[in-house]
Amino acid sequence: MSISDCEYGNNTPKNHNYSLHSLPMAENYGKRTIFDDRLSNMPEHVDAKWVPLLSLINLRSISKVKLVSLLLCITVTFLITASYILTWDKKGLLLTPLPYQLRPMGVPTSATEAAAAAQVSSERNLINMKRLVKIISSKLEYTPRKVPDEKDITDSDSHLFSVIPRQFLPGVKSPCWYEKFSSKLSTDPYRRNLFTLRSKSFKNVCDQLRANFHKHLYHRDGRELRLRCLPYFYIIGQPKCGTTDLFHRLLLHPEVKFNTMKEPHWWTRKRFGYIRFKDGFQEIFPVEDYLDLFDLAAHNIQKGISGNSSGEHNTLQLVTGEASASTMWDNQVWSYLHQGKEEAEPSFLAQDFIHAVQPSAKILIMLRDPVERLYSDYLYFKMANKSAEDFHQKVIESVQLFQSCLSERSLRSCVYNTSLSNTMPVRLNLGMYSVFLLDWLTVFQRDQILVLRLEDYAANLKVTIKKVFDFLSVGPLLEQVEAALTKRPMSNTRRAADRNLGPMLPATRSLLREFHQPFNHKLASVLDNSAFLWSNT
Repeated sequence: MSISDCEYGNNTPKNHNYSLHSLPMAENYGKRTIFDDRLSNMPEHVDAKWVPLLSLINLRSISKVKLVSLLLCITVTFLITASYILTWDKKGLLLTPLPYQLRPMGVPTSATEAAAAAQVSSERNLINMKRLVKIISSKLEYTPRKVPDEKDITDSDSHLFSVIPRQFLPGVKSPCWYEKFSSKLSTDPYRRNLFTLRSKSFKNVCDQLRANFHKHLYHRDGRELRLRCLPYFYIIGQPKCGTTDLFHRLLLHPEVKFNTMKEPHWWTRKRFGYIRFKDGFQEIFPVEDYLDLFDLAAHNIQKGISGNSSGEHNTLQLVTGEASASTMWDNQVWSYLHQGKEEAEPSFLAQDFIHAVQPSAKILIMLRDPVERLYSDYLYFKMANKSAEDFHQKVIESVQLFQSCLSERSLRSCVYNTSLSNTMPVRLNLGMYSVFLLDWLTVFQRDQILVLRLEDYAANLKVTIKKVFDFLSVGPLLEQVEAALTKRPMSNTRRAADRNLGPMLPATRSLLREFHQPFNHKLASVLDNSAFLWSNT
């Protein structure tokens, strides 16, 4: 529907072109009477003395009509005003205009005017923000999700659980096992791997592995067996929180270095056939393709099992990992797979499947001040006309949409709501860390999850990275390796053009800080660490 279709009244075009002769002219004013046309039609025999009386009767009739119309308009206006007041009081929708009202009416002519307008906008919404924060705080006190039965999880993806066994090899640190090597793959085991079509670096790795592939097969009882491994650890989020830099620094450790792809996004997207949800269904990436990503580590572990390892470190202690920053929060696929079903919240989460196949997995989470994370996220995506003022407007719109959702749904439902996520112009929900963390804690133990702050990582890299190595139970680094690790330039930093845009507006920061306050308090409480309040950033 076009904007014109939404206009008040019917769509019949009206003629607003008046001729000069049809307009009342000053020179004729007072010369015509409103009753001329009526008097002209009167019979000639009517006495002239009745003319004033008839005029008075007509005047009184018209006055009554006008009076009734006025009273009717006042009544309707009163009813409409009362209905809006009652709606606001019930649902708290003061911040929620209609969709076509979200855009500003005018464009500021300067950055100063824009900042002033943003400040005024923030002040106007201050009382409403306080109300919204109270609503969020109350809705954060909810009952933990009900974890689905293991049978329901396995039945939902029978092939996945037919490929991955329930037990892994003893004496090998990574979760590995042997599978019978199929003769169908003898010529090229990576020929059909879909990851090779989308990653040039992984294709190059496969070319190297293919050359000596058969040397790494294990022979037992006349059979050829292939060593398969899952990741030992998962860096699950969040986006724009330093996960890329952490992953690449971990690769400098001798026990972690045999990893090939940072973000396969398999658990959340590709195993269901999606790469980017906006592009629709593409092609399902089978679990076998995902396991191929860890073949480089598996081949080196196999050397240790075969007793022909020449490295200084025990290859049986090698660990594999991946760092898909979507794993912590992205469960949008459930809405695409269950279209038409009345499900307010996802039935299964990515962690349900990871835990089912690998209950002892190590989970790493890197977070940062959600206010700064959102601005960094906004700058990361390439779009036209990026500015602090544009970011402010998008934040206002996103907060409005989220509040509107809260008036009808639970907090978790709004956080995981795909339609809302796709509608919000900035990814506001990704900063609601406590909701995601609590869901991960429904399946994994607290000591299996290490939560870090980017601010600590940047301020004291050496201490933070040691904490990660201790969590993964990998050996200490040689002095020269440690020096190379700490001196390595930061990865995935902000582009120069984005840096030139400067910081966000103070009004935006203030609004976001207030919005995220209840989520941060919940997070700090769950982790028993006040640093996650981000009160000093």
